[in-house]
Amino acid sequence: MFLYIYVDYLHLYKPGSIDEILVGVVHEFDTGPTFVALALTLMAVPILMIALSTTLPARVNRATNLVVATLYIPVSMYNVAGEESWTYSYFYGLSIGLEVLLLAFILRASWTWPRTTRATAGRDLAQARV
Repeated sequence: MFLYIYVDYLHLYKPGSIDEILVGVVHEFDTGPTFVALALTLMAVPILMIALSTTLPARVNRATNLVVATLYIPVSMYNVAGEESWTYSYFYGLSIGLEVLLLAFILRASWTWPRTTRATAGRDLAQARV
């Protein structure tokens, strides 16, 4: 979550970014109510995933993580769309690389997550309380 926020924040240091925002444009999109609502939605999903990952049942959590991580890989890669120069290639390569690497880890962890709980988990917990 912090990575998404910091990439967006650090992008503001790129010359011309704030000028584009001041005239109402981000990535060639007008910064009207629709853009702001979509941007909030894109940030709300990872925020909600933190809470949902701790509260959803294992089967639903697994499926949700697989779907969201799969959808967010192209979202992460979109940050480099429209770049005309290679001046910031290290910034975009590192940020997109880290985001995709983390999403790949989430996909792998979700895919390989045990589908059933250990039969002794309840017994072990009961013995620990004694």
